[in-house]
Amino acid sequence: MAVPSSNAAAAGGADGPGALRPLVDVVLAALHEGAVTRDGPFPAGGPQKVGSEVRHALGDPFPQRGAGAEEALRSLVRVTAHGAADPAHPLCAAHLHTSPLAVAVAADLAASALNPSMDSWDQAPAAAELEAAITAALAAEVYPGVQGAPGGVKGASGAPHPDALVTTGGTESNLLGLLLARERHGAVQVVCGAAAHHSVRRAAWLLGLPEPVAVPGPGDVLDPAALDGALTDVPPPHLVVATAGTTDTGRIDPLPQIADVCARHGTELHVDAAYGGPLLFSPRHRARLTGLDRADSVAFDLHKLGWQPVAAGLFAVRDRARLAPLATTADYLNADDDTEAGFPDLLGRSLRTTRRPDVLKVAVTLRALGRTGLAALVDRTVDLAEQFARLVAGRPGLELWEPPTLTTVLFRPAGATDGEVAAARRALLGEGAAVLGRARADGRLWLKATLLNPRTTVSDLNDLIALVEGSTRR
Repeated sequence: MAVPSSNAAAAGGADGPGALRPLVDVVLAALHEGAVTRDGPFPAGGPQKVGSEVRHALGDPFPQRGAGAEEALRSLVRVTAHGAADPAHPLCAAHLHTSPLAVAVAADLAASALNPSMDSWDQAPAAAELEAAITAALAAEVYPGVQGAPGGVKGASGAPHPDALVTTGGTESNLLGLLLARERHGAVQVVCGAAAHHSVRRAAWLLGLPEPVAVPGPGDVLDPAALDGALTDVPPPHLVVATAGTTDTGRIDPLPQIADVCARHGTELHVDAAYGGPLLFSPRHRARLTGLDRADSVAFDLHKLGWQPVAAGLFAVRDRARLAPLATTADYLNADDDTEAGFPDLLGRSLRTTRRPDVLKVAVTLRALGRTGLAALVDRTVDLAEQFARLVAGRPGLELWEPPTLTTVLFRPAGATDGEVAAARRALLGEGAAVLGRARADGRLWLKATLLNPRTTVSDLNDLIALVEGSTRR
């Protein structure tokens, strides 16, 4: 049998780093060249120009003879970097799309090279131990006073024990929240705010549950009084889904009052905190999440305000007993006698079978930055949003929707029509000058700046404002 060429060298084992090192150098050079030639937050020219550049670099997508590892990496990484929306650029501020920390990306490279699959202990012994430790620690952040959590009440018989699963993000976490409620109570009626993430409705559809009841409220928050009325009018069983950080505005539902309503009705509560959950890491801002620990389950993401490469989601539960419906057995992965012999069973830790060790980058980040380092990034980013809102409010040609709750700021040119607002956004995209989102609030279309880059400066914020003002004068 022929020995594989250097193009097919393995990344793992003792020889893996030697094979990777020159290729990583090629990748880093291509990333740099792509970013330099893009020269901004976004590729100019729109879909046709980007598509043409990609097709030219790609050539035959599956050639008869390969071009070699270095050429393939150089050409395709460069064109992808050149044609990227770059969240590391301060004027790329449209979505919940963050520039990951270099230390987390480096850890992710190690995860890819080692390639442990988190579906059986014999494929991922150390990664399984890391995951158990990190998920327990993060569950304790969500439920700090719950029995069984570090610092909680211990020793009580039948005490709840918080736990968390690693997910691909809020969509999977919300699906788990609805799935576990259905397994406990049958065909639950989901009741949520009108601004609940679209994944809640999709999860209900996937699980064969009734269409969620969307409860109106002021702005885009869930109104506790209206929720109480809905739970009274709609036959049980219910599952209430609250939101801590809506996608369009970043608002947080009144969690303590919602938890009170749920308690009166005997209703389970799931909180989608995919956006706002990492405020828990900040002593200055965690009070905005008061009441989160009263939820039965919580979704939150670290690839947003945690600066991790996608994907890095968490699904936390007040009591790990709630995860029991996920248990399953495949003799080749978690045979009963292996489990009885003390080998950890990983299949019940996810809806997925094969899955990456996404916990490694999280573990490295937590160890590298610590509580104070991560809190400083959260605080800096929230401060930037507040500064940006003040700058917008001080410009007579711009209108601010309201001060931000998290890091999302809605604003628009004063007196502009919705069509003019949309056209201004597209003009900035076409020029590659700035990346802003769009959102509807109070019946009007707004530009949305989602600030997740803690390296942004006030000068950058002023540049963004100047670009928007200039785009509406054309």
